[in-house]
Amino acid sequence: MDVDDLERRHTLGSAVRRYEELRARDSLADPDDPDGPRPLTRDEALELLALGEVIARRAAQGRQLTVRTARTTGASWAQIGRALGATRQSAWEAHRRWIDTQVGRSDGSGGFTEDEAAEARALLANDAD
Repeated sequence: MDVDDLERRHTLGSAVRRYEELRARDSLADPDDPDGPRPLTRDEALELLALGEVIARRAAQGRQLTVRTARTTGASWAQIGRALGATRQSAWEAHRRWIDTQVGRSDGSGGFTEDEAAEARALLANDAD
């Protein structure tokens, strides 16, 4: 199963729904019970693994977009760090790395032009708290 193909085909919601469907079937399957849920096939097990990666990628993308929104609304890096259960420095560094990965992306996930990246980097400016 190609994770990049699944990522193009699924939203976060649809990936979670399919993941939960396969996960539930996997946990309830009993190969000795012909009337119960059938065990996952190899392809379905691989799909389940790939969907987990899609969910992680989509959630990370959403988190960084929300960090940007929080900065735009005036949240400090210390506040963002607390919201993420991290230090202000690690929240700042993760967001800086994310911005760098967005420049010039051509995989259909949005990405940033150089001007958009510069605008996003302006929100990285350290604050007093």
